[in-house]
Amino acid sequence: MMEPMHEGLRSDIEEQVRERFRKAAISPRGLFSYPTGRAGLLALAYAARDLNLGETLSALPESVQESFCGVGNPFAAGLPGVGGQVLDVGCGAGVDVLVAALSVGPEGHVTGLEFSPEMRERAQANAALAGVGNVSFMPGGAEELPFADASFDLLISNGVYNLVLHKRQALAEAYRVLRPGARLQVADQILEDAAPFQQDLGLGSPPEAKNWAT
Repeated sequence: MMEPMHEGLRSDIEEQVRERFRKAAISPRGLFSYPTGRAGLLALAYAARDLNLGETLSALPESVQESFCGVGNPFAAGLPGVGGQVLDVGCGAGVDVLVAALSVGPEGHVTGLEFSPEMRERAQANAALAGVGNVSFMPGGAEELPFADASFDLLISNGVYNLVLHKRQALAEAYRVLRPGARLQVADQILEDAAPFQQDLGLGSPPEAKNWAT
């Protein structure tokens, strides 16, 4: 059972993150400390020739690309194979889901898991705009994945695990749902400061929730 301080921290973090992504579902522009939209996709080399994603990116409508707010490029480590089963944890507006879906083809399927109702709605709308049908979107979070063991060939995530309070539990869940020989490809950001971790251990004042929502 979590200590009261941590329960309060968790509630504050979840509310700040929900509010940030409630706004981002409309437009991520100006909400984050890094490029978003098509500018973010290009800055993160989604159109790089060696990734063979140029045509895939071009297949997505401009309005879909502009909803992107990832912090990195999980496909830099490789694309999903044709016919693969892919899970995107914290899929946001679904841009990475759609990229993966176009890669696996009609024989495969991509599931997007997203805790924000507004973002799930945006992801579903983006899939409809892009005409991509081999996708589905479900409510949920990284700490408790609503899937059976060994369900996926690839798990991707983009800027989500840094927002999770119980990271060990979330990563254990990720490995649980992956099949033998499957891949975990995470793009994320870290805070290069020991203070928040010391505070989590009770060695200082509690960390601030705003650190998880930027």
